[in-house]
Order: sequence, then C-alpha cells, then structure tokens
Amino acid sequence: MDEQRYSNLKLGERGAIISIAAYIFLSALKLVVGYVSNSEALKADGLNNSTDILASVSVLIGLRLSQKPADEDHLYGHWKSEMVASMVASFIMIIVGIQVFTGAVTSIFNGVTHAPDMIAAWTGLFSALIMYIVYLYNKNLALKIKSHSVMAAAKDNLSDSWVSIGTAIGIIGSQFGLPWLDPVTALLVGSLIIKTGWDIFRDASHQLTDGFDQDLITEYKETICHVEGVESIKDLKARSYGNNIVVDIIITVSPNLDIMDAHDISTRVEKKLMEEYEIYDVHVHVEPEA
Repeated sequence: MDEQRYSNLKLGERGAIISIAAYIFLSALKLVVGYVSNSEALKADGLNNSTDILASVSVLIGLRLSQKPADEDHLYGHWKSEMVASMVASFIMIIVGIQVFTGAVTSIFNGVTHAPDMIAAWTGLFSALIMYIVYLYNKNLALKIKSHSVMAAAKDNLSDSWVSIGTAIGIIGSQFGLPWLDPVTALLVGSLIIKTGWDIFRDASHQLTDGFDQDLITEYKETICHVEGVESIKDLKARSYGNNIVVDIIITVSPNLDIMDAHDISTRVEKKLMEEYEIYDVHVHVEPEA
C-alpha cells in the first residue's frame, strides 16, 4: 500500500509541473501585453500568475519531500510536508494579493483617462481557457490520488480562470467610455487572490493542527458498531498526514473473551476501516466492557 501512495505522490508532481509551465507562459504573456496595452487589470492578472509559479513550486517541493521514507526523527514519515507546502503557497498568494489590491486602489485615486487596447481582453479570454483546461486535469488527478495539495492547486487554477474572465470583462467594459473599469477589475483580482490564499491557508492549518471532518468520524463509528464482537466505542480520534488518514480507537468487548478472541475483534475493526475507507493506519485498543 505504501508503494501505491508514493506512486500517487509522483503523479501529483506531474500536475504541479503542468501548472508551473502554464503559469510561466501566461504570466510572461499577460505582463508583456499588459504593459504594451496599458491595462492595469491584465498586469495584475500577470502578477497573480507570477505568485502562482512560486506557489506551484512550493507544492512540487512538498510532494517530493512527502515521498521521503520515515527516519529516526520522523517516525511517521514526511507526509505532512504536502500540507506545509500548501501553507507556504497561501502566504505567497496573500502577500501578492495585497500588493495588487493596493496598486489598484492607487490607480483608481490617481484617475484613469485611457482605456486599454482590446488585445488585453483577448489575452485574458485565451488565458482563462488555458487555465480551465489545467484545472480540469489537476482536479481529476487530485481526486484520483486523494492529494490535498494538488486539489489546492486545482482550486487556484479555477480561480485564475475566473480572474482572467473578469479581467477580460473589465477591459471590454472600459472600451465604452468607462476607463475606470480596468483598475476596478484589478481591485477585484487582488481581492480574489487574497480570498483564494486564505481558503488554502485555512484548510492547510486545519489539517496541520490535527483538525478532522466530524462527519467522517461519525461514519467510522457507525461502521465499527456493526463489527461482530464490539460492545461499544469508548474513544475514537483521527488525523491526517498529507493524503493519509490515521485512526486511534478504544473499543470495549465482552470481559469473558480470552485475549486471542479480543485480538481477532480488533483485527476485524482495523481491516474493515482500512478496506472501506482506504485508511492508511488504524490503532485499536481493546478494553473489557464494564
């Protein structure tokens, strides 16, 4: 099973590399066209993609570090490196989002008199299409390998697609005697970058502090209660290591059972959870029913 999980991380690298390549191309394209066409919105979108390059690189590094086997001071392995990478990516996005936001506010107060060239709008629409294709690829990959960092990258891809559509709409709108729409769109782009970064930070910090989905806890308990020989569940905790789940359980069994029968019940609980929910590891402690 470990080999399959490490193989999944290698597949995750492919998604990160595709994102990096797309962002390098689109960032350069938007920044050049943005300066040539004098579009604040497209330049903001280009800066957004520049941060995405750094974010995707951090995800790639996290995926590679996660593949390192357990050692003497990482007895549970390096799985959480993936979530640390997601958190680093979120910091980068929030910082640049604030820069884009403040730059747009300055442009609005300074006043805008000229609408950007329409080539900026076509560049935005082209970029939106490219990023939506990358989003579909990374989303399907994340679901396949159950990777939180690749799913975070996919969400970023989708937000970038919407940002580019918004950029194009703002530029097109500015052609109709409303040049202020371009910096206002840049303002919205900055806000969306900050929101996306915050969402990724919130999810990553939740997992790094051992937060866990309570609905899944309830499902685990219901499944365990149907295992023959289990009298009750005294305690159940779960936490995530990257895309791996570890569960700790205390169950009670009949006090009349011998140690081998009690052990067999705990083994059935472990096997049931690992097979039904693809859990990485299950620790079951058995106590006699009072």
